[in-house]
Amino acid sequence: MSKIVPQELSIKDYTYQLPQEKIAQFPLENRDDAKLLVFENEAIQNNQFYELPELLNAGDTLIFNQTRVIHARLHFKTATGALVEVFILEPAQQADIQTAMLHTANSKWICLVGNAKKWKANEKLSQVFKIDEVSCELNAQLVEKISDGFLIQFEWSPSDFSFAEVIEKAGQIPLPPYMKRSPIAEDEERYQTVYASEKGSVAAPTAGLHFTERVLTNLQKNGISCDFLTLHVGAGTFKPVKADTMSAHEMHEEEVIVKIDLLENLCNAKGRIGCVGTTSLRSLESIYWTAVRLMKQPDSKLEIAVEQWEPYNYSEDELPNCKDAFAFLVRKMNEAKAKTISGKTAVIIAPGYEIKTCDFLITNFHQPESTLLLLVSAFVGEKNWRKIYDFAICNDYRFLSFGDSSLLYRH
Repeated sequence: MSKIVPQELSIKDYTYQLPQEKIAQFPLENRDDAKLLVFENEAIQNNQFYELPELLNAGDTLIFNQTRVIHARLHFKTATGALVEVFILEPAQQADIQTAMLHTANSKWICLVGNAKKWKANEKLSQVFKIDEVSCELNAQLVEKISDGFLIQFEWSPSDFSFAEVIEKAGQIPLPPYMKRSPIAEDEERYQTVYASEKGSVAAPTAGLHFTERVLTNLQKNGISCDFLTLHVGAGTFKPVKADTMSAHEMHEEEVIVKIDLLENLCNAKGRIGCVGTTSLRSLESIYWTAVRLMKQPDSKLEIAVEQWEPYNYSEDELPNCKDAFAFLVRKMNEAKAKTISGKTAVIIAPGYEIKTCDFLITNFHQPESTLLLLVSAFVGEKNWRKIYDFAICNDYRFLSFGDSSLLYRH
């Protein structure tokens, strides 16, 4: 069998018929009542998500993404009354998201702008709102058009509030575009994981939405470890693949933050490693490739910086195993007295990619012709992803962000 070359893949080969009625528009009343499709050893079975702790083994470790969704969707009106939507993506000038969220008085961000043609040059748009009964004003000015959107300068008063506090009150929770509705009060809680803590995502790490305190408690009772990292999900997660082959598709960069404690725990893990969501998996794999780079280039910077096709430049026989890579990175961090390592990843995981860090994946059901579907295919094997998705369609699983879940074992 010829080796798969990911760059030559056509996204048209990763599609399926997704009826609109299968896309969950609202969450279930109870998070952990979702269905759970289990795929292991070529076999599929139906379960409920609350049964997850009984399906895993004592000694297993689950890795969660603890990012928190911000109110990234802001609405303004122009002088002529036209509605303009500003969707904040990432801070300008390479600032990290945590730092940018603490800015006071003003902050510059890369944004998407809806109805931009109605926003005149030099026109300052304003919105008035309240923070704890204090009257506030947020102003937005379009600085310039750039390749990924627009550069927007925000200013606000009173100036001692942080940007995080301002958008919490001025903005809306950014539901995905395939949810054909406006956010409601319930979405404030339900479009966040119960363990979300680090503000910075413009989309939820949706595999984690099914976890409840009941499930987390039962995982602990059953001897399953839970550990956390942060990947701030960007709007690029919804970016359609328009290129004929994947070589021409540009992956979005996302910010990753990992503590040394997590790496030490992974080095000492006795059982299997499971990732909750594609974001957790991309983060762990990116940490692995960061360690590989530092092994090959000892003088390179101690940061996460993984390019889209970087992992495909190595031959398998020159690569370390996962624990050796993590142990090496722990030593480098200790030498630098660094408690965390952070940076950006644009890695694409597609058929032809060999998973290094993870034995099983908990994930929702993804859109046709998406890079997330490529990741699932790489994880379970080329011939299996379609079998899994056909089963889910035929057995009334709910799809996408508020949909049901799956527990997939690596092929």
